[in-house]
Amino acid sequence: MLAIALGITMAVLDSAIANVALPTIARQLHCAPAESIWIINAYQLATVVSLLPLAALGDIIGYRRVYTAGLVVFTLASVGCALSHNLESLVAFRLLQGLGAAGASSVNGALVRYTYPLRLLGRGIGLNALVVSLAAALGPTIASAILSVGGWEWLFAVNLPIGLITIVIAAWAMPASDRSGRRFDIVSAMLNTLVFGLLFTGLDLLTHGGGHNRWIAAGELTLAAIAGVGLILREAPSARPLIPLDLMRIPIFAMSIGVSICSFMAQSAAFLALPFYFQGALHRSQVMTGLLMSPWPIAVGFSAPLAGRLSDKLSAAILGFIGLATFAIGLGLLAMLPPTATNMDIIWRMALCGLGFGFFQSPNNRTLLSSAPRTRAGAAGGMLSMARLTGMTAGATVTALFFRLIKPEPEQACLIFAAGFASLAAISSLARWPNAKSPASAEGDAPI
Repeated sequence: MLAIALGITMAVLDSAIANVALPTIARQLHCAPAESIWIINAYQLATVVSLLPLAALGDIIGYRRVYTAGLVVFTLASVGCALSHNLESLVAFRLLQGLGAAGASSVNGALVRYTYPLRLLGRGIGLNALVVSLAAALGPTIASAILSVGGWEWLFAVNLPIGLITIVIAAWAMPASDRSGRRFDIVSAMLNTLVFGLLFTGLDLLTHGGGHNRWIAAGELTLAAIAGVGLILREAPSARPLIPLDLMRIPIFAMSIGVSICSFMAQSAAFLALPFYFQGALHRSQVMTGLLMSPWPIAVGFSAPLAGRLSDKLSAAILGFIGLATFAIGLGLLAMLPPTATNMDIIWRMALCGLGFGFFQSPNNRTLLSSAPRTRAGAAGGMLSMARLTGMTAGATVTALFFRLIKPEPEQACLIFAAGFASLAAISSLARWPNAKSPASAEGDAPI
């Protein structure tokens, strides 16, 4: 678990600190702000297109090998980022970094399942969620501290010692896993890359507006749909498909994926709108805005381990409903803040959102992982990460469209939209109740 925690910490921190340092990097590399966005997009794009192929590769050669290889690529790419002196090389190494992060993220859930016995699986998932939340909360602070004493290159160089330590621990301590024995389908992997790569870039172009961008985006989204149909037709007859269609036939698994996508859409829309809301409508400074964003991930870090322990004994459908209903209420209360709201008015509402989201996340992840056969743990973990990224991308797209189309106060519209999707996720979570097994028996190893 130490190796898993260190690996996921590096991936989350690197995403957070790159966002904070983007203006500094753009200024020192003499590039336009619009061009510098690809420092972020390259990392996300590489992660999105390689998650499911690497999860499938983990089923074939073992999760420990994929995880360790991902750590090696991530660490070496971090050194390359630190040594980059122009935008092109930095973006290239960020692509490699994203590939390495995908290697670790794609099998993260599977390794947690192989590390913990089923009766303690919720506890392990809760601990994982705690690590992610703390890394997200501390990311801006760590980035600011590093930038106060050194250049932006040190944001990436710091991964070298941590990466080496994590690689050594992972090589020694990671559990062995079952292997499927099938061959890796390169054609399906290439189709998967086309689907998610074109979908990601198409949605990104769609948010920028303009007739030219809209036509290009429409073309990319159409090609993504065609590639998606081809991928499904190719994978449908397979017993262990790259896109886990076999797992999506399990009702509780499919419903948990849907709940996860809806909840992360709500979180992404709110997280992107809140800084503008705080600084514009509520007249807070940039520094105060950063501080006011912190109660959310801190509260997630508190509630996720608690919910993880409870999920080993209680139904995730009920726990998820309680968490998501609380999340929706918190978002609604944030949207109704008056212009005269005090910092404390904001803090307790942000904490309420974090408590609700954390209370949902661990039980939902436990249900998703335990409902799949143990031999398909890699595919289940890959789908868990893909659901998160899909929801976040969709939420970001909707937020960008709201900011372009709604005047004035698009921020409140985004928060209302987020509250609505959180409510939808809460109802969907409760709908899982008749299909949910008790936590003690939800091994999910029976043949499909």
